[in-house]
Order: sequence, then C-alpha cells, then structure tokens
Amino acid sequence: MKKNRNFKHLLLLLMIPFAINVMAQDLKKLTLENLIPGGETYLFTKNLYNTQWWNDECIRPDIDTLYVISPISGKKQILSLRTEVNRVLEKNKLGKIQHFYNTSFPWPDKSQMLITLPDKYIVYNFKTNQIVKSVPLDTIAQNKDYCTINGNLAYTIKNNLYVNGTAVTHEPEDVLCGQAVHRNEFGITKGTFWSPKGDLLAFYRMDERMVAQYPLVDVTTREAQVNYIRYPMAGMTSHKVTVGIYNPLTKDTLYLKVGDPTNRYFTNISWSPNEKSLYLIELNRDQNHSKLCRYDVKTGELKAVLIEEKNSKYVEPLNPIVFLPWDENKFIYQSQQDGFNHLYLYNTEGKLLKQITKGNWLVQSILGFNKKNKEIIIESTKDSPLQSNIFSIRLKDGNIAPIGNNEGVHTGILSTSGQFIIDKYSTPTLPRNIDLINIAKRKSINLLKAENSYENYRMPAIETGTIKAADGVTDLYYRLVKPADFDSTKRYPVIIYVYGGPHAQMIHNKYLYDIRGWDIYMANKGYIMFTLDNRGSENRGMKFENVTFRHLGVEECKDQMKGVDFLKSLPYIDANRIGVHGWSFGGHMTIALMLRHPDIFKVGVAGGPVTDWKYYEIMYGERYMDTPQTNPEGYKETDLKNLAENLKGHLLIIHNDHDDTCVPQHTLTFVKACIEANVFPDLFTYPGHKHNVIGHERVHLHEKITRYFEDFL
Repeated sequence: MKKNRNFKHLLLLLMIPFAINVMAQDLKKLTLENLIPGGETYLFTKNLYNTQWWNDECIRPDIDTLYVISPISGKKQILSLRTEVNRVLEKNKLGKIQHFYNTSFPWPDKSQMLITLPDKYIVYNFKTNQIVKSVPLDTIAQNKDYCTINGNLAYTIKNNLYVNGTAVTHEPEDVLCGQAVHRNEFGITKGTFWSPKGDLLAFYRMDERMVAQYPLVDVTTREAQVNYIRYPMAGMTSHKVTVGIYNPLTKDTLYLKVGDPTNRYFTNISWSPNEKSLYLIELNRDQNHSKLCRYDVKTGELKAVLIEEKNSKYVEPLNPIVFLPWDENKFIYQSQQDGFNHLYLYNTEGKLLKQITKGNWLVQSILGFNKKNKEIIIESTKDSPLQSNIFSIRLKDGNIAPIGNNEGVHTGILSTSGQFIIDKYSTPTLPRNIDLINIAKRKSINLLKAENSYENYRMPAIETGTIKAADGVTDLYYRLVKPADFDSTKRYPVIIYVYGGPHAQMIHNKYLYDIRGWDIYMANKGYIMFTLDNRGSENRGMKFENVTFRHLGVEECKDQMKGVDFLKSLPYIDANRIGVHGWSFGGHMTIALMLRHPDIFKVGVAGGPVTDWKYYEIMYGERYMDTPQTNPEGYKETDLKNLAENLKGHLLIIHNDHDDTCVPQHTLTFVKACIEANVFPDLFTYPGHKHNVIGHERVHLHEKITRYFEDFL
C-alpha cells in the first residue's frame, strides 16, 4: 500500500507541469490589433466618460441617459433622456445629439446644461425641457471659447479672432490671433482668456512673418505640393508675441504696452478678480530670468513687476497665478526655486507671505479649493515620484492630509464647494477605478472598478526596481518585462525602450507599471523588455532634470548604460543581442546609444529622431541647450552626424514626411552623413503623418518595428 501511495504521489507531481502547460496553452495570444490604439480589436479598459459636477452633484453621462449621483448616499437618478432632449431640439430645428458626452454643467445654481454641437452651442434646461439659448457657430471655427458667465463666444477662423460673429482682428496670413503661441511651451494650451465676469477677453497675437519658412511636401496630390510652416530653429529669428484685450460691448481692442516684444516670451496669463489687472509671466529668450508682471487693463501700462526669478541654467514657468477665492488680495504662485515645484502665497503687492508646501517632492497641479475650510486641493508626488496622489492643504498652518488611498496614479475633479471629489486612479494591479469621495468624512462611493481587459490572455511578468545612475548616487527606476513562459536557464535577447527627455516619465505605479502594448507583444514573442527613467526625465526635481543642460543626450546615455550593465549582470540576458527603440527624444537616444556604444547595441529603431539640436525649435531647444552661437561645443558634442561613422549594428530610422515637431531634415542630413561615412542605416516613412503615426496605420508601424527586430536581433 505504501509503495502504491508513493507511485500515485510521483504520478501527481509529474502531471502538475503538464496541467500548467495545458492551462497556458488555453490562454489566447495578444495581437497588435489588440494592443495598439487604432487596432480593429483594440482592448479598451472600461471607463465612465465625461464624469463631472453640477454644483455638488455628480453627473454621469451615457449614450441615451444622463444620470445624477449623490456623493453622500450614492443614489443614482435619471436626470435626462436623449429621446426627450432630441424631441425638443428637433422641434426647434436645432438638430439632435448622438450621446450625452458632449454636455457640460457650468452653472451650479441653475438647472441648465451646455450642449456643444459642431455648428452651435445650446443652453438647455433639463428640468423644464426647454431651450434657454442657442448660439450659432461657423462650422470652420476653431479654438472655441464659450463664456458661461454671459454667453459671449470667442473663436478663430484661419488666423483671425472673432467674438460673437464679429471679426476682432484683420491680420495677414502669418499673424495669428486667439491661438496658443510659443509652440505650446511654458504650459500654454490656448490663446483666449475671458475675464472673471466675462466682460473682457485677453488674447495672444503672434507675428511669424520674420520666421523662416520650412517646407513640408504633400505627396497625395498629382503634382506634389509644398506646405510651408513657420519653424524658428535654435539661434535663429523668433516670432513676436503681444497680448490684446478686447471689449465685446464697445468692440475696442487694447494691446499691452510691452515695448519691443522681440526675444521675449509672454506666458501664464491670468486675470485679477476685479478685472482691473492682467497678470502674466514674462520670460527672456535665454529663459533664465522670469518676471511676474501686472498690467493695467484700461491703459495697457505695466504697473508692477511683482516677482522675479533667475537661474544659472533655466527658469520654466508653467502655471498662472491663482487667486484665493476668499481673499482677492492674495494669490498662489508656483515655483521650482527650491528645487521642486511648490506653492507660495503672495499678496497683490508682491510680498511673500509664506511658502505653502516644501519637501523633496513636487506639486503637479492645483485642483481647486474648499472655501469653507480654506483648504487647497492638489495632486502631487508626495508619496512617490512614481505616483500622483491627492491632498488637502490647510492654508492656515500648512497641514497636509491625504484624500483617497495612497496607491497608484490619481487624477481628481473637485466639486463646486470643494467638499467632494471624483477620484480616478489606476494601480499596478487595477486598470481603472473611479470613486466619489466625501473629503470631510473621508468616505467613498465606488462608481467603477474596471475589469482586466487582458483576462484569459497570455501575459508577461513585470518587475520594477532601482539602480544607481552614472553619478553613483541617484536612484533610477526601471521596469523589466519577461516572457510568460520565462525560463531562467535560457538566454534571451533584450530590447531597451527609451525616451529619456524632459517632461516625460515612462514608469509609473499605474496598471502594469505603465507598460506599453508593444512591450507586452514583444515579451510574448520571447524578448526581455527593459525601460529606465534616466536623469533628465520628469517628476524628480530640478537637479535631477537639469543635469543634462547644454549637452542633451550625453548624461542620459551614461545612465542608460548603467541599465545595460544591470542587464548584463542577469544570467538570462544574451549580451550579444541587445536592441534599443525610442521615438522623438527617444529616437535621438536610440541613435546616440548605437553610435556612442557600437559594440553593445546590435539593432536599433529610431522614430522621429532629433539628430542635430540646431535643427530643433527655439523654445524647447534653447531652454536645454542655449543657442548654437553661445554653446558651440555642446551642439557639436550632441550632433549625431559627427558620430555617423561609428555605426555598426542594424539601424532603422522612421520619419514621417509631415513631421512639424522634429522636421525631416534631422533624418535626411543624418542619412547623408552615413552615406559619406560609408555606413548603411535603413529608412522608412509614413506619408501624410506628423510627429506620430495615428489611426490604424499605427498597427502597421509596430508591425514594421517588430519585423526589424525579428530579422536582426
């Protein structure tokens, strides 16, 4: 009997690997169509779109139904039905809506919603089912800015600004009004700014006529046509920006008296609550000296310079001042002057009253205020540089309290009173969660807990950790992805996916540690995938970021090579089969790594790369590199054409013909240098695409990249 029991036990042990293997075989294989946005079978994570507030009631739009949810009880009620809304709209010959996702609720004290259609804005009373107002709009209008205070509507047609159907500006083609300026740097995302009462409109005017024209060729016509863009390259003549103030009542326009706007940036526009002053942060072209300026709205005169910041490397203002809703004479100013982005309280005379936040972490955004408790609600990296978490700060004593849990990456939408918040977050094990939180009681009501879209699919294993940077001191975060059938006795090829530049971070404590779909795909094909956030990347403070100043790509490569050393220390890595891939700044890093370490990298795929920083635009390029005239050594050191002869491995460069961010000249001049050096990179282009490949062709892009690594790695 004992012998028989031992035999059965041995048989059971032998069957376990077989059972596991059968289970693994039952799991489906993920395809690029599943994993890449634009794919026909792309696996979306469930979401609740356009969840928002109406005063302190949560609004949850759906296709056919509009729901309202109490943040106290969690009770859900129907607020409106699409059939009823469309009945009223069609009766008034105003068209109809396809869903409720294009609605907003900007009037906390009124039972009204704003419906946005391509050719009109409609104010609709959802309790009486009546049209309150309809504002027609030209279908070719862009940069639309509807003032919910009084119904004034600003928009642009081509390069000119219109308000309520009246042309505010009549400028020639290369003078743009009412649009974002300075190539969307310095936190600039729009070009019009309504005053608090909606009586006045501040707007940008950008004159580009002095900027050199850059040709992009459209090959979709029978005879190829040249599309010219204004592209100011580092060290060359830049555009001129001024700020106008328009009065819709009098139809008068006043421009701020800034003198000669040459070689200056005007950023972070904000209004005083009483509409008497306009504030903006002015930055010199060297980007090492900023001034918070106050202008008189009636005269356009500069009344005061309230705050000045200087830095030997650069100052980067990204946020407008925010006035306290309970005190019109005090505002919050954001600055990195102590090494991390923090909040400072000033009065309107420019006197510093206190530093509100401090520490080796940064404030990422101000979500709003709790007026009753005089608290500021923020998102920050206080818990970890891999995370964004939400906190309340009591202004009186600086007490900081967490809102929601301390896991993952959170974004919040604050209710009108600031007492409730919609908390949307993801953790390494949770794709998406949406809660309604009662801040005072620290109680939450769950609206959504999304299921894993990859359930029943074969998935790789993901590990994270830290290694030391090239300085031997700084911790760097990495992500390592192993095949689902990983065997520690085998040796695997490895692909390093890299970005490495400012204002980007590849590793977060989000779902699956922020892994990309292509990384999953390649790991399932038998590759180890590795990513390292080197010095110079985001959310680690100024010292971490500006170590790269005046030689972009150099220190970053040193850190990436510490990642290579780490990979080589792993017994399952085949050190003779190391590849690298990145896009944009990551494209620069891909080529730089292959040329600076030609014996290490066997294969590289660089997308939309910067190869020579003097071909890059002024605002970004000069912040980190200064000009070619003042930093010739740095530009020479980082010009990859000078290293072309070092190419040994297989290099594929992908560059789109309409790329207006990293213009095609980067790749074409580099390829020319390779020809002269008698080395042989490969080149591929996506006609008609700009800096990224979007739509279903993005699947083609990743298949192309995959095949290159399959062929040569």
